[in-house]
Order: sequence, then C-alpha cells, then structure tokens
Amino acid sequence: MCSVFSIFNIKNSVPALRTQGIRLSAKLRHRGPDWSGVYENDHTLMIHERLSIVGVENGAQPLYSIDPDHADKRHVLAVNGEIYNHQQLEASLKTPHSFTTRSDCEVILALYKEEGTAFLNKLHGMFAFTLYDEAKDRYFIARDPIGIIPLYIGHDAHGQFYVASEMKALTDVCDTVEIFPPGHYLISHDDKGQPCGKIQRYYKRDWKSYTPLFTTPQKPPAITTENEAVDAINTSLTDAVKSHLMTDVPYAVLLSGGLDSSIIAAITKQFIERRIGCNEQSKAWWPQLHTFSVGLKDAPDLAAAQTVADHINSVHHCVTYTEQEGIDVLYDVIYHLETYDVTTIRASVPMYLMARKIRAMGIKMVLSGEGSDELFGGYLYFHKAPNAREFHEETVRKLDKLHMYDCLRANKSMMAWSIEARVPFLDYNFIDTAMHIDPQLKMITENKMEKYLLRKAFEPLLPESVVWRQKEQFSDGVGYSWIDRLQSFAETEIKDSVFAKAAIRFPYNTPQTKEAYLYRELFEQCFPNSSAIATVPSGKSVACSTPEALLWDKTLQQCIDPSGRAMANVHKSSYY
Repeated sequence: MCSVFSIFNIKNSVPALRTQGIRLSAKLRHRGPDWSGVYENDHTLMIHERLSIVGVENGAQPLYSIDPDHADKRHVLAVNGEIYNHQQLEASLKTPHSFTTRSDCEVILALYKEEGTAFLNKLHGMFAFTLYDEAKDRYFIARDPIGIIPLYIGHDAHGQFYVASEMKALTDVCDTVEIFPPGHYLISHDDKGQPCGKIQRYYKRDWKSYTPLFTTPQKPPAITTENEAVDAINTSLTDAVKSHLMTDVPYAVLLSGGLDSSIIAAITKQFIERRIGCNEQSKAWWPQLHTFSVGLKDAPDLAAAQTVADHINSVHHCVTYTEQEGIDVLYDVIYHLETYDVTTIRASVPMYLMARKIRAMGIKMVLSGEGSDELFGGYLYFHKAPNAREFHEETVRKLDKLHMYDCLRANKSMMAWSIEARVPFLDYNFIDTAMHIDPQLKMITENKMEKYLLRKAFEPLLPESVVWRQKEQFSDGVGYSWIDRLQSFAETEIKDSVFAKAAIRFPYNTPQTKEAYLYRELFEQCFPNSSAIATVPSGKSVACSTPEALLWDKTLQQCIDPSGRAMANVHKSSYY
C-alpha cells in the first residue's frame, strides 16, 4: 500500500509545481513512509510515497517500462495497491517483457503495452493507479472494482488536473475535488489522439441486475442449493485468503471475535507455515499467526476474540482503550478518514488506536473481515427484507456504496499508521461466487439467522459460540458504553441553541443529531472546501440501510441512530 499524487495537463512552471507537489504529497506520507519517488516532464508530475510490502528491496515507484530502442518513450506508473495474480499475468503475456523489479504492480506496464486499457478486468487485487504514456502524452487512471483503495481527483483555477490517494493533498490547491468512482477508468485521449476525458465503467457484472440473473429461464441462478452454496463459499473464500497472504513483511489478522474476522483468522492459520509468494516452496519467514482485538475493558468483542484465538492457537494481542482516549483522537481520526459519517467514525476510533499498537510491533500488513455483510445481507435490518428480490438488490446497493463506508474505514484507519489492510471477502472471484448464490438461500428466516450459509461453510473451524454469535456492529462490539459516551460528549459540546440552527449552519447534509453535528464541525475544520463536503454520502439513512430499504418496515424509518443496537426486536441487547 502506498500513495499516488499526480498532476496532468500542466500549464504552470514545472519546477515550481514540483516543489509544491512534493509538499502536497508529503501530506500522504503516512501511507508510504519507506521511500518517495518523482517523475516529471513538461506536461506531467507524478509522485509516489511507498509502503513496501512485496519486493521490499527493489520495488520503488514510479515504475518505468524499459524499451532499449526507444528509451525516451517510457510508460510511467504509480500504483497504490496489490495485484495478487501478478505471477499468472506475467506468465500469460503474449510477448517477452523485461521486468526490472519484484513489484507485483510492474505487470500493469506490460499489460498496458499489449492491450491498452482492455486489461483492467484481469487484475485480481486492490488498486488505484495513474499511468503516463510519454510517446502519446496520454494519461490513464483506474480504480479497483469495489473501491478498496481510495482515489480522489480535482482541478485548479488553471485547468490543471490532479489525482491523489487522499483528499487532503488536493483541498489546498483545487477549486473542486471529487471521488474517483470504483470500477472505472479515465484515459485522456485515444490512440488517434482524439480527446476522451470521460470517466468510464469497466467493471460490469450480470448479478448487478436481479431479473436476468435470477428469474429468466434462459439464465438460471448459478448456485441454487444450500449444499452447493456452502461448498462454493468454503472453497472460494479459502482461495481468496490464501492469495491475500502474498507478502514479504510481517502480517497479522484483525480479530474482533465476530463471525467474519474469525473465519479470516481460522483460514489464515491453515497457511501460516509456508510462503505464499513463492507458491509454498519455502517455509514462512514468520510462522506464527498474530491476531489483534480492541475494545473497552470487558467489551463483548474482547471475550469472543480470545475464545477464537485460543481455539486456533494464535498469538493474540488484546488492545484496550478508554472512552476518553477515544474522544481525544476524534479530530485526528476525522482528518485521516476524510468523512463525517457517524457510523464510520464510531468504528474507526478503536481501529485507529489499535493500528498504532500494531505498527509499534513492526507489523505492516493485516487481514480484515470487511465486505461479508454486504455480500450476505448480514446487517440486522436485513431481517426486515420482504422477499428475495429486495434482499438481493439491497446487497448490490450496499456493495456500490462500500467504498464510502467500510472500505474507507479499514483502509484509512490502518494507513494512518502505515499499515496495509487487505480484505479477502472483497476478492474479485469471491464476490462473484457470493453474488451468484440464489438470494432466497440468503434470506433470514425463523430457522436461519443472518449469514447462515457462511456460518455453515466454516462451522468446523470455529467454536460454536462464535459461529452462531449474532451480528454485532464493530462500534457496538468494542463496548456498548462507547457509543453512549460519544453521544453524551456531543450533548455537552453542542448547545441546544446551536443545534437548533443546524439547517442554517449546514444546509447540505444537515446533521440530524448532536453527535453528527460535532463530527461535521470537526470535518469542516479539516476540509472547508464545499466540494469536499459533498464527497460524504447523506447521513439520513438509518440502521446502516439505504433509502430503498427504509420502506421495508416503519421501525427503520423512525430510528435515526445507525447503531445495530437500535434495531428493536432483532438485536438481543437493543435500546428498546
């Protein structure tokens, strides 16, 4: 994991922009403290801050294609991410290529040379990159299908085009900033020199639409029985976790004690003794699995995580924090997250504090369990889904928005302390497996709790108390008093008279609670740019549902708190 910062369509003095660009890129150095690299010509500036995970000794970026006959017509690449199938892609190249590093990302240059922009769907991994073609004076930008890796774009008053891994590098110089959408690419002009400049989608899936995939006789569901689904889930997720263990540095698993993280930890344990990067041909450099949990003292997550750690025999580290320690870092967390979303901030504070302890132990990469709830309808409001169609369409909507919530949280909370977070549930192939299961099999019924299929698939690996533990949102599981304390703190910080004028102070995305008002104030202290404010989704959806799902049940419409505990008659320890 790293950061990219690029300026294209340069109209100002390049030497002056270089100095400014280095200063702006330095705001992202928490993402890449190991090395910095710069490329420039009269039209382009590209800066890369590197966190070395694979090819530690010789994978510095930007990366360059090597063409002995045309040394001045290089392709220049800056990538934030990991390409897990780079060895297979290198073996499939049609013509010989000279690779100068052991970086998993260098294969992108070879693929671009052979296929132009057509190779993106072949990349199995998480990524956001900028590529500059000197010969054609052309730039090419792309982001992974789900948006595991963040990416922002902006324009300044001179019409210069900026790209950066985090928004904080753009807001001082750009008049407008926006999120570069997941599963899309942008190329400045085509091979004939005709301007393009339009962001285009490359990630397209048949499961995005319920009707053609699940209801037409010509195209029946790919997975229609429970046994078939359980087997497919087990095989596909195991493969995903294994592929994500490609690393040359110490790693660990984030273990909350919930179902998802426990499964990731248990699968990882199966592969801990051999190095995945060399196809298990040598012993692992770090042959013990380390797991980490975080919470307030006596938090439900801490006890459950210890149960799992004892069961799989991991070296477990329990990180505790106090409510005051969490409140003390709210500003820093919001600065790193670049959001004012209530649910995201609540969950990110403990994750941010845990990341600091993990980094202090010399660990640079972690596996985490994000994405499962979106794929399998794991959030408690899915109990209210009226039918399989509504259930499936809501999972699609959740996946489409994941880059603004859990992906953002996992990536930026960890990268604040220079730790790469990998999310096997969002593996390219596993997403297809999960979303091709007939949604009727995922439905929550009287006899089948949320994520029943996933639980059955990995029941043999985990303690029964964890396999059948009810869904607990991370911000609840770290200790129920955490959210209560945040709400009481906001109550004292935001006076009634101030909150009464919330719609005047914040006409866009008006905060609905004092807690939301507090986060919005802190966000605008960091990012006053009006277009930065618009990069955060509406905060009016409740119980983590989208507006469409609010129609499922009146209780969803009446609740404005996004905690899982707010789900009356579903959560065992609800507020009501």
